[in-house]
Amino acid sequence: MTETVARGNFGQDIFIKAQGKGPLTDKKYLQALRKNHLLSRGQGIDFVMRQHRLDALIAPTGGPAWPTDWINGDHFTGGYSSASAVAGYPHITVPAGYIFGLPFGISFFGGAYSEPKLIKYAYSFEQATKVRRAPRFLPTANFKE
Repeated sequence: MTETVARGNFGQDIFIKAQGKGPLTDKKYLQALRKNHLLSRGQGIDFVMRQHRLDALIAPTGGPAWPTDWINGDHFTGGYSSASAVAGYPHITVPAGYIFGLPFGISFFGGAYSEPKLIKYAYSFEQATKVRRAPRFLPTANFKE
């Protein structure tokens, strides 16, 4: 695949640059990984969960969906998912509601090996709220709703 084809409209050049960085055994990569784990695990998720004696954490997965803007790019409005990914920890997202007819999710996450508890909490949330709807094709989204 040529670099031009891979880029498209959605920043595929980031993947091409990452691929060119070298192996996962590189000293700089391993130093960055250690720092990421320190900040996201020991001083992040693990610290907060231990300090407050928590079984899990929850947060909005992302902000409301936005229309694609071919000129200015995406308009990400925040949300949670990065810390779990950086830590390598489990993270479950389930539907929490709809804004302008489009779904938004809630994230359940925790420390290493917390999958059984997270699955229980996420399933209980889904059963209590009954928010999930079958996907459907919308010719357009009504962002004025």
